[in-house]
Amino acid sequence: MEFEDFIIAPRKIRTEKWQIGDRITNDIKEDSIVLLFVSDYRGADGEAESQDFTGVRKEFYKLSQLDFEIPLVDLGDLVSGRTPQDSHYILQEVLSACHYKGAIPVIVGGSNDFAFSLFSALNFHQQNINYTQISNVVSLKQQDEIHESNFLSKILGSKNFSIKNYHHLGYQKHLNEMDSVKLIKEVQFDIIRLAEMMNSTEKTEPYFRKADLVTINCDAIESFGEAFSMNPQVNGLNRREICAYMKEIGLSERLKSVGIFNYNIYSDSQLNHQLLAQMIWYLIEGINIQKSHPKEKSYETFYVLINDEQYAFKREVFSNLWYFGDDEDIDNCIPCSRSDFDEAKKGFLGPRFTRN
Repeated sequence: MEFEDFIIAPRKIRTEKWQIGDRITNDIKEDSIVLLFVSDYRGADGEAESQDFTGVRKEFYKLSQLDFEIPLVDLGDLVSGRTPQDSHYILQEVLSACHYKGAIPVIVGGSNDFAFSLFSALNFHQQNINYTQISNVVSLKQQDEIHESNFLSKILGSKNFSIKNYHHLGYQKHLNEMDSVKLIKEVQFDIIRLAEMMNSTEKTEPYFRKADLVTINCDAIESFGEAFSMNPQVNGLNRREICAYMKEIGLSERLKSVGIFNYNIYSDSQLNHQLLAQMIWYLIEGINIQKSHPKEKSYETFYVLINDEQYAFKREVFSNLWYFGDDEDIDNCIPCSRSDFDEAKKGFLGPRFTRN
């Protein structure tokens, strides 16, 4: 497939040598980070006309490139298909081309249902996907046409998809039907309230550490002044918190694909453009840091006795990250935080560590 027929190349933006825009190319490269902007919001009952992301690009391109080494690609803007299904199909083709080259696609814009395309494209290339979503709502509606209200049920309920873990972060009780929240808990997936994510990333960092796919619904970010998302909220993660989480996403040891959806593409606010640009920048910083970590890792093991049962925690010496479990293969241990270890020493072991 010739992607030139479906992608509008980005405008040229003048930058200085030290700025990140100076190192951006427009062709998918091996082991690169690939940006693609999307304007199709029909999955959220919106429009699909192509929008201009130049304001966001200007803010992003002028940020520092630091000592980043991973190739950075800006493919441009995806042309919406005749139907939402056409847009999903075209996007999946682009995503698959990225995965074949070991590149990490970062999809910016579009409605939240495009997470289905990210999962579907990745599932074609690997099994047992770890998927983490930041979203203020949990919707498991059942209907035929793909929509942001039902894409999650299509992922979790499909026999063709191979999902190992699903973590839902940032939901707000007052915005949700409790039956959907209850169902996620019943199938033993993790669901974390907004309050548990605020002020520090320490407790929720473990949900990103082994993630293959991460998507962010911008409705989970608080709006200030002009609406930041298509469904603006007065409560949500603040500007500093979402940037800190974007860095944690980039630090995932297995990251293959990222989506940032429901951004308010009609916004003329420079501050909104800046925030989205800096979210992307912190994601890229995290990816570059993770790629610089040593491949060989060593661990210290600590044992805790609770009600005559012995439990093991491991600490990775280089990164100071913690795991629960005594298996020699660290992939069979559960990522956790230092506070989980401290709580265990007091006799409390969280429910996600005691599941069968």
